[in-house]
Amino acid sequence: MHCKTELIDYADTGYFSHLITSYLHEDPRLKPFYRYSPAHPDFQGAIAARAAFPTDRKLLVDELNHAYQDMELHDKVQQNLRLLEKENTFTICTAHQPNLFTGYLYFVYKVLQAVKLAAYLGEKYPEKNFVPVYYMGSEDNDLDELGTVHLDGATYRWETGQKGAVGRMNTSGMEALIDQVTRPLGVGPFAQEITLLLKEAYLQHPDIQTATLYLVNALFGRYGLLVVIADTPGFKRAIAPLMWQELTEQSSFSIVKQTITELSAHYPPQATPREINLFYLTEQSRERIVMENDHWRVLNTDKIFDREQLKQELGEHPERFSPNVILRGLLQETILPDIAFIGGGGELAYWLELTDLFSHHAIPFPVLMLRNSFLWVDARSMQRLGKTGLSPRDLFTDTETLISDYVKKHTRHDLVLKTAYEQIEKLYTGLEGKAGEIDVTLKASVGAERKKSLCSIGKLEHKFLRAEKKRFAWQSDLIRGIKDKLFPHHSLQERVENVLPFYAAYGPDFIDTVYEHLDPLNKKFTILECS
Repeated sequence: MHCKTELIDYADTGYFSHLITSYLHEDPRLKPFYRYSPAHPDFQGAIAARAAFPTDRKLLVDELNHAYQDMELHDKVQQNLRLLEKENTFTICTAHQPNLFTGYLYFVYKVLQAVKLAAYLGEKYPEKNFVPVYYMGSEDNDLDELGTVHLDGATYRWETGQKGAVGRMNTSGMEALIDQVTRPLGVGPFAQEITLLLKEAYLQHPDIQTATLYLVNALFGRYGLLVVIADTPGFKRAIAPLMWQELTEQSSFSIVKQTITELSAHYPPQATPREINLFYLTEQSRERIVMENDHWRVLNTDKIFDREQLKQELGEHPERFSPNVILRGLLQETILPDIAFIGGGGELAYWLELTDLFSHHAIPFPVLMLRNSFLWVDARSMQRLGKTGLSPRDLFTDTETLISDYVKKHTRHDLVLKTAYEQIEKLYTGLEGKAGEIDVTLKASVGAERKKSLCSIGKLEHKFLRAEKKRFAWQSDLIRGIKDKLFPHHSLQERVENVLPFYAAYGPDFIDTVYEHLDPLNKKFTILECS
């Protein structure tokens, strides 16, 4: 497949927050909230900091081998598992919840960026090894978000009465949903292949997190990607002292609150800490832990612990304690020999709140990298754009503004009444002078009439444009159709669409093409124009 790329500044797309564009341009006001330059990351410094921090590599490899025990592994996955045992091996991490069928398209881009950054660093520092990792946030309990799939303008939801951590939910009864989401794939060259893969993943594995592991491994295992499911007793035990401090001292609340106070002087906060940033996790619930009268209570349950009972519970069942967004990064960076974290705008926004918390616990803070963003413009869309004379870059303009600009450019008539405006301004300027000679109070009346006249010309201009648009009806409909396809729901393609239709049409070549054109250090939005 032949594709070419075009880059756009994130600020020029209109889809990224001021905080993120400021971060990429190293706004001095943000420098206290991260460790390494986003423009020129000091990977060598991050490697040195991480090398000085102990990592339980045996625990990490044992847990990964256990998770993978019943799966067929690509040679690169097996090689990377062995490399993790070595002290000179480091990870490049991206994280995401186990959204059904991989969720939004940007998940693919995050994973591939981790893979390619690991390859880049392997060439830059040949004496070191770098392994790409997908850290699965399987303890998230937002089923409305994780159980919803968007495909070509349609929305599909997993209807289940299960509650608690989505990753632990049973996959039984998903046949109907898989049939729903794969039916629109039609007779695409790879539609049957991806349908069979979904059935293997979700109908032959007991829960969402192992199904997601299987699916992600099938799609990206050939690149050597490792998938970490952190919801295990072993991984939780690795941060048990940290969780005990959280339960008994609530230290993260005051630390992060102070950071947010400083950060919010310039930018709105992304995540707000609670007094205790841990949930109590069971097979059917994930509820907050609160402290009341020297006891710890699990909300919406009858569970109450005194200090000794809580200590015993944490010691015997660390897997029942689940970090929220404030503490999740600490678990991730404790169990992984990580030097860089790749995240979206929202993720980086809350990571910027955590620098002092990491310092408090003496855990190395990683290089924060904004994930690559892509707009995939398929051959048919490129052909349709060619009929309008527009480029993919033009599509970042509001639809109706784009159509108006197109009509003004191609009409035979003068729809912008510049001369009329100038004549009115000249007329009323003269009248204003005359009014001042007669009675200075009349100047206000002249000003009011001027405003009315200019408004009337503006209305006429709008009517002229609206009438002329009818002569460009097919071009207008074509532009709207292209926008609706490439910017579904008036949003970025990557934030709405799922990978399924792309895989059905192109197969593994879709993933390979994105990987080929991906620059892991790129600081701009990428348009992929394919033919």
